[in-house]
Amino acid sequence: MTASEAPHSFRLAYVPGVMPGKWVRIWGERRPDVPLSLSQATAAEAPGALLAGAADAGLVRLPVDRDVLSAIPLYTETTVVVVPRDHLITAADEVTAADLADEIVFHPLDDVLDWERPPGRPAIERPATTADAVELVAAGVGVLVVPLSLARLHHRKDLTHRPVTDAPRSSVALSWPQDAHTDLVEDFIGIVRGRTVNSTRGRTPATPEPRKSEARRKPGTGKQTGAGKQTGAGKQTGVGKRAATPAKRGAAKGGARRGRPRRRS
Repeated sequence: MTASEAPHSFRLAYVPGVMPGKWVRIWGERRPDVPLSLSQATAAEAPGALLAGAADAGLVRLPVDRDVLSAIPLYTETTVVVVPRDHLITAADEVTAADLADEIVFHPLDDVLDWERPPGRPAIERPATTADAVELVAAGVGVLVVPLSLARLHHRKDLTHRPVTDAPRSSVALSWPQDAHTDLVEDFIGIVRGRTVNSTRGRTPATPEPRKSEARRKPGTGKQTGAGKQTGAGKQTGVGKRAATPAKRGAAKGGARRGRPRRRS
């Protein structure tokens, strides 16, 4: 096989917290002829990677520049506050931003939440990454507000989280360059949107199986007509029904006169 005959690959970028495993598995089942390669990028880097051609599509966090990138929103995450397990906040099922007013709330440089004004008291120095902020929370220095997927990504046994009901939320979308809407991109769109393999909008529909009603009946089976048709218990119709012969009809009539004396002439 020459290089020109080699199957194309599909390159998918994704941001931390997103779990593309299910969609990758379905891709492998539907397009085994096209390998899918994954690459991780930060939320800030992902749009640039798409525009630079480093990936064909990406699972990114909104917003993105809609003038150059197309995007299909997939879901919006719950926002949570990450705290030590013995923190007072754990006594509540959920909290508000006002409940964090007396806390040092870390605002890392890679924060993905669009705060108008972050809650709580700011730290002396902003952590470089969310991972660094989680380490500081574990040390008891402060708390951290993040999307639920990032809290799970950086899970520790000594930390827990609670929903923050009025905090900004982060949405995840499938995105690709507007001038690069390829057939493979359309295939992946169908997967994330839950289209079946037989969908008319997909690129690789499977040949549908014939309906049972359209299947050919086997010889000798099915409904019988004519001589073979039977009705009731042993009653036959059609040419299979035996008609009484004239002789038998006469015998029957003669039998009806038995026992009556003939008149003498």
